[in-house]
Amino acid sequence: MSKLDFKTGIYAVQYRNSILKELFRKSIHLCSAFIPTLLDFAYWPVIILLSCALIFYSIAELLRMKGISIPVVSKITAVAARKRDENKFVLGPVTLVIGILISAFLWEPEFYRIGIYSLAFGDGLASLFGKLFGRIPIPLANGKTVAGSLTCFIAVYISSFCVCMNAPIALILGVTAMLIEVIPMLDFDNICIPVFIGGLSQFLINGSF
Repeated sequence: MSKLDFKTGIYAVQYRNSILKELFRKSIHLCSAFIPTLLDFAYWPVIILLSCALIFYSIAELLRMKGISIPVVSKITAVAARKRDENKFVLGPVTLVIGILISAFLWEPEFYRIGIYSLAFGDGLASLFGKLFGRIPIPLANGKTVAGSLTCFIAVYISSFCVCMNAPIALILGVTAMLIEVIPMLDFDNICIPVFIGGLSQFLINGSF
């Protein structure tokens, strides 16, 4: 085997592992799409469970940083962590839950549904499709691609329309979510997208926050 073939093989394995890691991470995002339905059936129990999960995860991460591994949780974190998160507190799950909780507290059910769907489908699919099909990078966007941003727009447009049944408003929400997603905010887009899109949808439809 030539040195070029060996390097190509290494890059292929690294790319495959990167895709599998991203698929695992974004499956967590996609699962958050079930939360609005759960909130409809049992609002406060779900809020309490999410809050407890947030606290438990944060404690587990702090312990992991000190070299104390928590069964299952620490393993999942290690598998899902990006390269930039190595030897650091993995913030993604924290901001994900915080974004959902703030949206559920601030907005009416129809609108926190739109916000959480935007996070689950828009942000969740953007990164995955960007890695799979992204060929054109967006300047100053920290590696984000045109394919990923368009995926975010389409996903938020469709999910918002399915909730509000208003094409112009869904279009505005899709464009807005795409613009938020393209800003390199590390993991804090997990908060900005559901909170801002949920609030914007409530403003556009009801005319008030």
